[in-house]
Amino acid sequence: MKYRSVFDIIGPIMIGPSSSHTAGAARIGRVARTLFGRQPKKVVVSLYGSFAQTYKGHGTDVAIIGGLLDFDTHDPRIPESLNLAKEAGMEIDFIEEDAVTDHPNTARVLISDERDQLEVVGISIGGGTIEIVELNGFELKLSGAHPAILVVHNDRYGVIASVANILTKYRINIGHMEVSRKEVGQTALMIIEVDHNIDEHVMEELKSLPNILQVTRMVE
Repeated sequence: MKYRSVFDIIGPIMIGPSSSHTAGAARIGRVARTLFGRQPKKVVVSLYGSFAQTYKGHGTDVAIIGGLLDFDTHDPRIPESLNLAKEAGMEIDFIEEDAVTDHPNTARVLISDERDQLEVVGISIGGGTIEIVELNGFELKLSGAHPAILVVHNDRYGVIASVANILTKYRINIGHMEVSRKEVGQTALMIIEVDHNIDEHVMEELKSLPNILQVTRMVE
């Protein structure tokens, strides 16, 4: 992934000590929270590589949970996020994994409540920059740095075009788009990064399309 500016290398304003292990981890947690749409009741975090080896000393654990509490990277509450989460009734489990992953700073975050569950795999690639590389078993590439919509749909002819037509109707420019599917003709996931936040009425129109199963919005 290319850096867009020198600030991506220097890193964000953050609670330390590490942009990769702390700020990046907080962003992974916060993207997972955004995609879930609410604060989870149960959290299982599997850590790989460098994350697994240094997560306590570098604050990766408190950062991910802080993100799940919707704290930004510079929020002074991050160091106390484990205690705050437990006070809020959140059940938390960390697992140190031995498996070798493509990137050393990898976290698999499984969050759930009585209504639903969601699994996200994120990597922290430096300077507080992240990529979400898997969502509920679908492979993808999502930075979390831009407004986006995630569309779960039946893998049918014309679905992608119908979504694009609505975005065109409202003059919404697509910055990046990709589609992932597990099997031909089954469920697929459409990831669309856009230039501006999408209004609720556009979301409702997207949800009303044939073969659309779920539409989730990520805002700046």
